[in-house]
Amino acid sequence: MEKKEKVLAAADPGCGRVPVNKIIPFSAVDGPGNRTAVFLQGCNFDCRYCHNPETRNLCRNCGSCVGKCPKGALFTDEDGKVRFCPEKCCGCDTCIHVCPFGCSPRIRMMCAEEVFAEVKKQQPYIRGITVSGGECTLYPDFLEKLFVLARGAGLGTLIDSNGTLDFEKYPQLLAVTDGVMLDIKSWDLEDHLRVTGAANERVLKNLEYLAASGRLFEVRTVVVPELFDCEKTVRETARLAASYLGRGNIRYKIIAYRPMGVREAYSHYHVPDQAFLDHLAELARREGMTDVLVV
Repeated sequence: MEKKEKVLAAADPGCGRVPVNKIIPFSAVDGPGNRTAVFLQGCNFDCRYCHNPETRNLCRNCGSCVGKCPKGALFTDEDGKVRFCPEKCCGCDTCIHVCPFGCSPRIRMMCAEEVFAEVKKQQPYIRGITVSGGECTLYPDFLEKLFVLARGAGLGTLIDSNGTLDFEKYPQLLAVTDGVMLDIKSWDLEDHLRVTGAANERVLKNLEYLAASGRLFEVRTVVVPELFDCEKTVRETARLAASYLGRGNIRYKIIAYRPMGVREAYSHYHVPDQAFLDHLAELARREGMTDVLVV
């Protein structure tokens, strides 16, 4: 079974419930303005530099974490599944550290209505919602339902994605999506396989399709010079994105790799210096990008 299929099999499509890792009520870094950010569990990439590696896999209900939780926030139900009581959690991350499969048991199976009920608590104080992951587009029907509710309440909607969903086949989802924040991990296929364990043909097609349709809000590249050709990736991504700037503004966010949160086996990469990051930003501007942010 493919990894994407394994992730989807653990969701509950009959009830429309998906695994929610966390909901951040207020975020200033997940799109324009103050937003509520929703993070779903499960990803079909295995990025070496992933800064939230516990969001990649779904809980296998092994129970290793249950007895280690200092607050009793985890328990095994009568069906042998690990359940999470968020009101008891102290956020110590012990469960994540002891998990033999590198995942988080701190998930809630929620439908769009339940997630939006959480969002509504902040409604007077936020501009919109952003759904991320893991990889949130593994659950496109959920996204569409949630965004319909958000749009009905006057809230903006953004998707943070690795670009593996064929967006062209989901016009109804895009119709209720203000924009997509698209990760371009690397340009060359060989590099992309080394970085993520997956191909990038669909990602690059989405880059062009979303830009052409005016739905590409932002492209992002995490800079890890030891892993891939960063200069080529930034140059080619900027060149393609800039050719569609007439359809709407597109930001290019160039992000420095940092070891915080990265799995120990991949925490040895060097943090790129400011001079190299500025050089990449200048490459993007030379190709026509006008909105370039280095973080």
